[in-house]
Amino acid sequence: MNLIRIDDINAPELDIFARVTEPQLRSYYETGPGLFLAETGNVIISALEAGYEPLSMLVETNRLELEAVPVFDAVERCCGREIMDTLPVYVADQEVMINITGYHLVRGLWMAFRRKEELTIEQLCTGKRRIAVLMDVVNPANVGAIIRSAAALGMDGVLLTHVTVDPLTRRAARVSMGTVFQIPWARATRCDPEGKVLIDVLHSYGFTTVAMALTEDSTSVDNDEIRSNEKLAVILGTEGTGLPDEVISASDYRVMIPMHHGVDSLNVAAASAISFWELLK
Repeated sequence: MNLIRIDDINAPELDIFARVTEPQLRSYYETGPGLFLAETGNVIISALEAGYEPLSMLVETNRLELEAVPVFDAVERCCGREIMDTLPVYVADQEVMINITGYHLVRGLWMAFRRKEELTIEQLCTGKRRIAVLMDVVNPANVGAIIRSAAALGMDGVLLTHVTVDPLTRRAARVSMGTVFQIPWARATRCDPEGKVLIDVLHSYGFTTVAMALTEDSTSVDNDEIRSNEKLAVILGTEGTGLPDEVISASDYRVMIPMHHGVDSLNVAAASAISFWELLK
């Protein structure tokens, strides 16, 4: 292991971890798809097992002999001994880590990775039967939780609009428990169609579209007619405002989860898990 002791938060080696924002990481190199940071051992190991290239690691000193060991083993297993021997592993005391983050860093493990080229909408939709569509979901915790449910409950992929949070942000990846590396996903670019046009695109790939929305003609998610469709795209909107009206009206079905005790709706992440389970029966 190439252990490097860090005592100064201004050390240039810590720029990626402390002074480069997540949006900046996406274009940190002039060429290529950029970088991302993963935190916690489970998420880092998932990224390694998915074939992402590690660039450097930051470890809190008191986590070096316990939490970091499985990560080191995963680097050697997935990348080879040479990478394990040369990968920069920066080690800092808890006080330095707190100065970097501004709070107690309970996770204590970060690794910088090189991104892969992302799938296009066409690549994601080809050959899939069940996909989730996240339309302008801006809360990273919701994005991570929805992707985790999609992976666990058998969805074939996840399509995200351009406004939706990047699944490789630290919080989204952490909440997903690393499943952002285990299920295919595509993120629309600024040039890709969104809104009603995206519904037309999904139809062109043979998907029946299902909008999760509370409307007068919404049917219960427990619906055999919907389940019988060969290809389904389940569309979820952002917390609060939900889906745009034009997306709801353009979708083939409008689906809701029956509520009780005067509750009007569920958090979008909870609603996604129920809808995926019911529509995949």
